[in-house]
Amino acid sequence: MFIFKWLNVSVLVFLLSSCGKPTPVLENFDSQKWKNDRQGCQKFRTGMADDLIKQKQKLLSLSEMEIVEVLGKPDQSELSKRHQKFYYYFVQPSAECAPENTNAERLVIRFNAVGLAKEIQIQE
Repeated sequence: MFIFKWLNVSVLVFLLSSCGKPTPVLENFDSQKWKNDRQGCQKFRTGMADDLIKQKQKLLSLSEMEIVEVLGKPDQSELSKRHQKFYYYFVQPSAECAPENTNAERLVIRFNAVGLAKEIQIQE
């Protein structure tokens, strides 16, 4: 009887840990290079943004944590009406590292109330 309890627990743990989709792999996109370019100060993100936008379908419906796994911690975030959340990643150097650049382009990811990415775009 004791062995069957451990077997049931082991099977349950295996099933729960195997549920979930793998993190998407983006082609022609160096995720580590993107993550290391905080605020876009090193200007690596400028050339990478187009490749990212072309593959945005792979990122839509990912959770906030999955987005952070792929793109790193956002440069800015905002909580809006109806519990929507926005993550901002600067594509051009932000005002923090280039004070003359007050209207830097940034990648915007909008999350719905349940925390899934619903919209991805570049805005000034």
